[in-house]
Amino acid sequence: MKKTIKQAAFAAVALSAITQAQAAAEYTLRFSHFFPEVSGQSKELFHAWAKSVEADSNGRIDVQIFPSSTLAKAAGQYDAVKNSIADVSVAIQGYTANRFPLTQIVELPGVAKDAAQGSCIVESLYTEGLIAKEYRQTKPLFMFTHGPGLLHTTDKEIKTPKDLAGLRIRRPTAVVAKLLEGLGAQSVGMPAPDAYQSTQRGVINGVALPWDGQYTFRLNELTKYHTEVGGLYTLAFVMTMNKSFYNRLPADLKKVIDDNSGMKWSKKAAAVFDGLDAKGRAQAIEMGDTIDVIKDGAENPLWKPVLYQATEDYLNELQKKGLPSHKVYARAIELSQTACK
Repeated sequence: MKKTIKQAAFAAVALSAITQAQAAAEYTLRFSHFFPEVSGQSKELFHAWAKSVEADSNGRIDVQIFPSSTLAKAAGQYDAVKNSIADVSVAIQGYTANRFPLTQIVELPGVAKDAAQGSCIVESLYTEGLIAKEYRQTKPLFMFTHGPGLLHTTDKEIKTPKDLAGLRIRRPTAVVAKLLEGLGAQSVGMPAPDAYQSTQRGVINGVALPWDGQYTFRLNELTKYHTEVGGLYTLAFVMTMNKSFYNRLPADLKKVIDDNSGMKWSKKAAAVFDGLDAKGRAQAIEMGDTIDVIKDGAENPLWKPVLYQATEDYLNELQKKGLPSHKVYARAIELSQTACK
């Protein structure tokens, strides 16, 4: 009986504390993303950011997180912020084709070797103003990338491009689609959260994903062959805020948001993704899967011609539209060899 009374008293105190915290908050920030709530990305990055904002604002900003596409599908995260369905979201730029073409240059083969380098590159391109015009509808907080994208198949080992002939492979973006099609595969577009069911049903023969995606979305359960082509591709992400929400904040709370933005958080995001890459690869090894590592990666003579051609085609396509694609690409490569090495 005493134990029950103590538990009830503890629950009442906890509820009171929560109620008081909510009452003290002047602004409620709705944070939307498509990752599972139990994922490393959610726990180690998004919740960490939310706690930092709440702490730095002394509880005046209450962050409510909506995971697993609760407020918007994966491809609709950016528009959710633009249209005030959410106040902050995490979006993959390539999920909305032709909207962030200069940003997607980071996806191209050989630009980034891991999440740390890719995140440094894309955040630098933004802060230097080279891709900033693509984000006029929202207020980006920070950008980052996942680690190297790989090929994972259910029933066939991939050692050369010829082995991809006719295989239906999930691709994340139109840029990656061109890479896969150039290599002989049939690309099938879908967000990462949809890949498990499609693979399980045999709709696709495999996926293009980094190790973190294999781990987070449980694809290692279904794909037993993995091919690492170093520098094949990577994807850019943006954590962005609704402009009206930001503009309503007083100066001191705007500073809280500004202090929880930029390269500092880009680096934190990269550390989370690179850490999950290691977990995903270790899991595949533990399961006894086959991992083929292509010598010299994207520079391998069997793979390079197609990947190089896809890069040139993409850059030339954007240049014809009046976009400074070659300038942005050159700067991305320069950053990879200097500040983001």
